[in-house]
Amino acid sequence: MERTTENKIFGKEKVIILSIDGNEEGEFHDVQKEAYTNLVENMDDGITKVEEAIFDYYQEVYMDYSEIVGEHESDKFAPIIENKEELGHLVEPTQLIIRRVRRNEVRRIGLLFNCTWKIEHGLAVEIEHEEIVEVGFQDIVL
Repeated sequence: MERTTENKIFGKEKVIILSIDGNEEGEFHDVQKEAYTNLVENMDDGITKVEEAIFDYYQEVYMDYSEIVGEHESDKFAPIIENKEELGHLVEPTQLIIRRVRRNEVRRIGLLFNCTWKIEHGLAVEIEHEEIVEVGFQDIVL
């Protein structure tokens, strides 16, 4: 199932795709419903954690990308930033995925983003049981 939803992230209202992976019959598992309910009920806190995790990740990797594109282009693609609000110019949320349930019944959510510094791989945040597990390329979620 897919539909759009509007969320505020990095200080801006954004429309993103909400995608819930159903089974072959298009049905959803109770764990997915619980993941969605928890997400909606704790949206502000969850978004704050996501913003902070992406900011921390960016602080770890931006110099590498800055060196790749060169000093002249680095201000455009991988600039030095001092707070998470500045990420709003570099990161664009595209999709929120409530993942299919595995045997371990973990509530899994993935957030996908386009980003200026790694266009071909994008950015993702993997969340399990409402805790951020990893920030990295989109393949951690897809």
